[in-house]
Amino acid sequence: MTKVIVFGTFDIIHEGHLHLFKQAREYGDFLIVVVARDMVVCEVKGKSPQFDENTRLKNVMALNIADKVRLGCVEDRYQAIAEEKPDIVALGYDQRAFVDRLAEEIDEHVQIVRLAPYLPEIYKSSKLKQP
Repeated sequence: MTKVIVFGTFDIIHEGHLHLFKQAREYGDFLIVVVARDMVVCEVKGKSPQFDENTRLKNVMALNIADKVRLGCVEDRYQAIAEEKPDIVALGYDQRAFVDRLAEEIDEHVQIVRLAPYLPEIYKSSKLKQP
């Protein structure tokens, strides 16, 4: 079984997210989605998410596209990788947070892939959020 893990805020689920999940699933047969904790979102994006972490978690679960959906870790941003032991870490096309040390934090057999965008000029959370 090939396990693939993706990370994100997933505040407002849109077509870009669905495309990300579908692309990630193509790399393996067990998809794990890690939803960012509220505290981490505030730190990375400089503002609170529109929906709290439990609501965002439930919204991703409701899509029935992932085999496992879980919250990330506040203290160690790479802990989910250590716990889930994926074969592939799939990054969104614009994902920049916590990727600088990613190669150092994972086992050498874990592959890192960058997923392609899906109409980012339309389906980007920052463009879809209400002011």
